[in-house]
Amino acid sequence: MRKITLFLFVVCLLGACNNEPSKEEMAMKAAKEYYDLLLQGNYASFLAGKQASDSLPEDYREQLVTAYKQHLFQMREEHKGLLEVRAMRGITDTLRKETDAFLVLCFGDSTREEIVVPMVENDGRWMMK
Repeated sequence: MRKITLFLFVVCLLGACNNEPSKEEMAMKAAKEYYDLLLQGNYASFLAGKQASDSLPEDYREQLVTAYKQHLFQMREEHKGLLEVRAMRGITDTLRKETDAFLVLCFGDSTREEIVVPMVENDGRWMMK
């Protein structure tokens, strides 16, 4: 019995020493960073965080940037602006090979909205799907 207890203690201790972030943590961090860029008005960098955005035609890229600006303006009108983005949790779907990052958008009128951002890992970089 003592050997089993000691073994379980060592296994738990080794597991606690693993400082490497999980896929979920990395995907949540990346999603939050992208939405923080959007919050700061850095629309082009937000768009660059989307998978395959580098292959979009330039006129379509400009339309997307305009849509992001309009969306933030609409949030300002309806909710007194977007004040903060919080990462809440991540769930990996091994069949779809993506991780859903759950973020909470905090608005100036004290309302909150939870959104899901599908994330995929591409050559070690997490991108919005």
